[in-house]
Amino acid sequence: MQANIKIVPLGTKHALLFSAIALALGANAVMAQSETQTDVDSGLLAMADDAADGSENSSRRTRRMEEIEVEGQASVRPSSPKYTQALLDTPQSIAVVPNEVIKGQNLLSLRDILSTLPGITFGAGEGGGGYGDSINLRGFTANNDITIDGVRDSAQYSRTDPFNLEQLEVVNGANSVYSGSSSVGGTINLVSKRAQDEDFTRIAGGVGSDSYGRLTVDSNQQLNESTALRLNVMAHQNDAPGRDVETFERWGFAPSVTFGLDSDTQVSLSYVHQEDDNIPQYGVPFINGAPLPGVDPSHYFGYRNIDTQEIDTDVFTTIIDHAFSDTFSVRNLTRQGETDQFSIVNAAAGAFCLANGVNPATGASCTTPGTFVPSGNRGTTRDTTNSVFANQTDFLVDFTTGGIEHNAVIGFSIARESFDLATGNSQRADNGAVFIYAPQNLYNPDSFYTGPRRYVQASTQEGELDSRALYVFDTLNFNSRWSLNGGFRFERSEGEHRTDTYATAVGVSVPIGTITPGPLLSNNDDLLSYRAGLVYKPVENASIYLAAGNSKTPSKASVNGACTQFTCNVDPETAISYELGAKWDLLDERLSLTASLFRNDRENYKVADLNNPDNPSDQQQLDGEARVDGLILGVSGQIKEHWLVYANYAHLKSEVLQGVSDFDAGLGSDYARGDRLTSTPENSLSLWSTYDVTPKWQFGYGATYQGKIWLSQHTSTNPDGPLFTYGDYWTHRAMAAYRVTRDLRLQLNVTNLFDEAYYTRIRTSASGWATPGDARSFVLSAEWTL
Repeated sequence: MQANIKIVPLGTKHALLFSAIALALGANAVMAQSETQTDVDSGLLAMADDAADGSENSSRRTRRMEEIEVEGQASVRPSSPKYTQALLDTPQSIAVVPNEVIKGQNLLSLRDILSTLPGITFGAGEGGGGYGDSINLRGFTANNDITIDGVRDSAQYSRTDPFNLEQLEVVNGANSVYSGSSSVGGTINLVSKRAQDEDFTRIAGGVGSDSYGRLTVDSNQQLNESTALRLNVMAHQNDAPGRDVETFERWGFAPSVTFGLDSDTQVSLSYVHQEDDNIPQYGVPFINGAPLPGVDPSHYFGYRNIDTQEIDTDVFTTIIDHAFSDTFSVRNLTRQGETDQFSIVNAAAGAFCLANGVNPATGASCTTPGTFVPSGNRGTTRDTTNSVFANQTDFLVDFTTGGIEHNAVIGFSIARESFDLATGNSQRADNGAVFIYAPQNLYNPDSFYTGPRRYVQASTQEGELDSRALYVFDTLNFNSRWSLNGGFRFERSEGEHRTDTYATAVGVSVPIGTITPGPLLSNNDDLLSYRAGLVYKPVENASIYLAAGNSKTPSKASVNGACTQFTCNVDPETAISYELGAKWDLLDERLSLTASLFRNDRENYKVADLNNPDNPSDQQQLDGEARVDGLILGVSGQIKEHWLVYANYAHLKSEVLQGVSDFDAGLGSDYARGDRLTSTPENSLSLWSTYDVTPKWQFGYGATYQGKIWLSQHTSTNPDGPLFTYGDYWTHRAMAAYRVTRDLRLQLNVTNLFDEAYYTRIRTSASGWATPGDARSFVLSAEWTL
């Protein structure tokens, strides 16, 4: 049996694909008739216009847009209609990364984009749902807090390409009131491109080092006064810079059509299809905070002819806007999506013996110097399917009571998510026995697999998560200086999970493949979340705010994750954020300065309670507590006529306040108390700046700094000993662009300009691993605007 053979029935997924192809063919016919237009100069001024168009296109509220003149980054509004004000008047720290900043730095994945923002780190990519993005947002995991156009994208996979991305928004702090359950450290929202009321076609291609090749087309055509069609197409390949084996190949297309432009009723239909075929990137052995001495960071410790990551994504979205009047409108978003991921991985795990005859994990002597025996995650096979259906309806109303102006949103949402996972091993012996791996050269590993290839299934998992929510948001404008922004959300969360296990051992009474059904575990919770912020405007172009909000996290927080017999009946966890901030738009709103002080308190997370005689069921307790105090500074926009900047800095002070149950704490076994949170840098910053030297030449420079992170905490086996850390490091980027004609632009990007050696996505264990950061790479691209 070949584990990588998949049979998919013809159904909704393929019907959506055929519909999208029909739209794409129509778009091509329109593009053939398009006329050449003057390109918009790249930079943050164009960036602001593009971002504003993208975020407003899905909800054209003329009554509020009249209040905003988009001339710079400062005036961009968050894309969600739940945010009733522009960024300047929104009492929350929100970083917006527009498409032009992404293109200017040639950022190619969600991890690439987030790596340029401070306070964000990445895990090793392993999880219950499989290999993929694993994100730590300012101290807390954000794996369940990624949304696309405000709808949760809960599948654990690698979000590899921004070809259909208008902008990215990172919201700081507990945020359940806007994004639903969880959202402890914040929310990451990806805003999709939509058909607009303008004509353009941008064709871009690039070549570069490490077998880099890329072609994209972004064409928007207004068919008549009320209808526009847009098509985004992408094909891409590259090797991992500085690595011997890992490759990334993908293609995708995203048609969208909008009816009723500039009318009271607007309907937008969009579809996204993307397919990836990658060799997953696990990196090299990494133990006690460092790579093994003498191990080349370019070497591959898996098997190039086995390891694979195949991703298929299909998402269909409908957005309907209707304005009943200048003060009352309604918006409905409906989404059906599916993400399939199939992976076989051989992580860089094993028993290591250094050239000096020392085991790096234990410090003890070993008998085979310079070798390692592969073990652990070898041949691990996962086949996952995540599906989502979501519907959100928002009623937007402006009114006045007692001289107080209100900008209100009243809405409700329903969502159903499902998850299916089959796990097993594809590198078993012919009789199904565990394959015994021979020792390999630690300093020259053999990355070609010649052993047996029998697939033995280990388990299947099924999960469902249903949520229904009602919410109200309102901004009370008392006068030109004072306003109060607040919202409440009531959500009903109902989740189920079941795991069936398969016998995998040879030579026992139960044959291989015998199924042991698992219990159906469920979790049902009512969640109430809130946020409130008081805003004071000393002058029209500045604001000072004080805000607080919470998040609620049920035991079944994600459709991918299983609540267990020890957690399903535990009440929801709670986190609370407090924030004091200021925003200031300068130079006729072309430059924005932001600053905020915040505290994120995770007040009661689940911890084990195994020693308590009064808890015979060993149910976990809500006694854990952790805190992150932070400072965030930001500047974005135009400093001078030809000088643009986008920069952020974060200072995070993290601490475990209690890491065990109250009973264990009473026994004096809270060894992690006072430790820092893992993967949380105390200092980090990012910078991207461009300067137009002449009308034809533009130069850009970027830098990212990540401070030291803690990789471990004190435990019962290490109550007082040293903790392992990693960092700090800098990376630099450079860009040079030349406008050949008004329609043709060339751009050269150099990533990791000084070829800094660093590691990311660190797994901490006695047999851990980490991914070397991309080595220096070069990309030359051209963009032609028709």
